[in-house]
Amino acid sequence: MILKYNLQFFADGPGGEKTEEPTSKKLSDARSEGQVAKSREIANGLCLLSVFLVLRFWVGRMGTQFLGLFKLFYDRIPETLDFWQGHMSEQDILVMFRKMMSEALIIMAPIMVIGFLISFLSDIVQVKWKPTSKPMKPKMSKLNPISGFKKIFSANSLAELIKSVAKISLIIIICYNYLLDKWPILFDFYGMSLMQALNVISTIVTDLGIRISLFYMIIAFADWVYQKFKFKKDMKMTKQEVKDEYKQQEGDPQIKGKIRQKMQEASRRRMMQALPQADVVITNPTHYAVAVKYDPEVADAPMVLAKGEDYMAARIKEVAKENNIEIVENKPLARMLYANVDIGQTIPPELYQAVAEVLAFVYHLKGKV
Repeated sequence: MILKYNLQFFADGPGGEKTEEPTSKKLSDARSEGQVAKSREIANGLCLLSVFLVLRFWVGRMGTQFLGLFKLFYDRIPETLDFWQGHMSEQDILVMFRKMMSEALIIMAPIMVIGFLISFLSDIVQVKWKPTSKPMKPKMSKLNPISGFKKIFSANSLAELIKSVAKISLIIIICYNYLLDKWPILFDFYGMSLMQALNVISTIVTDLGIRISLFYMIIAFADWVYQKFKFKKDMKMTKQEVKDEYKQQEGDPQIKGKIRQKMQEASRRRMMQALPQADVVITNPTHYAVAVKYDPEVADAPMVLAKGEDYMAARIKEVAKENNIEIVENKPLARMLYANVDIGQTIPPELYQAVAEVLAFVYHLKGKV
C-alpha cells in the first residue's frame, strides 16, 4: 500500500499558521498604517461622563443664559417688524437666527471643548501621539464586494453586534430602574414654575446620564481588553514572514556569505602580494605561518605582513621559498603572533624580545649584521 503525502502541508509559506510574536518592524509598520490597539468605546464613555458631569454643575447657569437669550431676541421682534406689512422681513429673520445660533454656541462652548479634550486625551493615553493620514487614503481593496461580504460575517462584526446589543440593553435597564420612581414627579409639572420644571428635568437628565456613562465604562473597559487581545492576535506572524522580514532588514544570508567570501579572497590576495617583502616567516612548523618585516622608516616595531594556518600556512611557506625568505621554526612564537596580531599591525611590546632574536638570527645568516 502506497501512501501519498502532500509536502506543502509542511511548508512555512505565507499562509502558514501565525505562531510567532510580531517584530518591532511589524508593529512600527502597523502603527504608521494607523493599526493600533484602541477602543473607541473608552473615548465615547469618558466623553459622555465628562459632559454629564459638567452639565450637572453647569446646567443651571446654561438654563438661565438660554432664557435670557430667548427674552433678549423675543424683545427685539417688535423693533424689526415692518410697520406697513406687519411681519419681519426674510433678511431680518436670517440676521436674528445667525445671532441666536452664535450666542447659543458660546453658551455651549465649554461643554463641547471639554468633551473634545477628554476624547482626544483618551486616545493619546491609549496609543500615544503619532498622527498618520494613511487610513484616510483611498484603497481599491475596500471596494471589493467579496472582502466586504466577509467583513459582514467576520468575528469582528459579531463582536460589534454583541457590543451594540449590550449597550442598548444597558441603557434600557438603567433608564427603567431610574425612572421607575420618578413618574409621579412628571405629573407635578402642572403646579411648577418654568424654572422649577427645568431644574427638575435637568437633574433627572444629568443623573441618568451619569449613571449610564458609569455603566458604559464597564463595556468600554471590556472592549479595550478585547481590542488588545485582537490586535496582538492579528499582528502575529508566520515563521516564513519572520524569515522574509529578516532578509529584508539584514540581507539574504547567502548573499552576505558570498560578499564575505569575496572580501576574504581580496584580503588574501593583498596579503600574498605583500608577502615577498617579509624578512622572515615564523612557523609552527605545520599548522601556523606568520610573515614578519621590520622597517624602521615605516614603523617603530616589526609588522605582520601575512599569516595563515594549515593550507594557507603551507602556501605562505611556498611563496617564502620562491622569494628566498628565511623560514624559522618557533612554535610558541608562531602561535602567539597568529592569535594576537592582525595583518598590517605591529607586534605587541611583550613579543619584542622573541621577535628581535629571530630577526637577529636571520640578519646574521644574510650577513646584514
